[in-house]
Amino acid sequence: MRIESYSFGRIQIDGVGYDKDVILLRGQVISPWWRSAGGHLFAPGDLSVVIEAAPEVVCLGTGAFGRVKVEAATLEAFAGNGTEVLQHRTPRAVEEFNRLSAAGGHVAAALHLTC
Repeated sequence: MRIESYSFGRIQIDGVGYDKDVILLRGQVISPWWRSAGGHLFAPGDLSVVIEAAPEVVCLGTGAFGRVKVEAATLEAFAGNGTEVLQHRTPRAVEEFNRLSAAGGHVAAALHLTC
């Protein structure tokens, strides 16, 4: 799986464009990704499918301007599964996901596409 491009509000993954937030997990794209905690917060319940999958690394894209906050409980849930969390603005999270995915690791991503 490769993210071919990202710009504010839009991402292209393996030739398919998306304009809603995405989760990339085990070769699948989950979109739209609705979060009950709200659009600018990553809460454990909203990432349960990723937490349960226990990837080696998860790239959390906090938006183009980094406005999404990650709850401490979310970080604790990933740590409990041994998952390393990379938390960056979405452009950098995309770069990290592509780098790690190309290296063959079990990597997931949850990406906020706007602010």
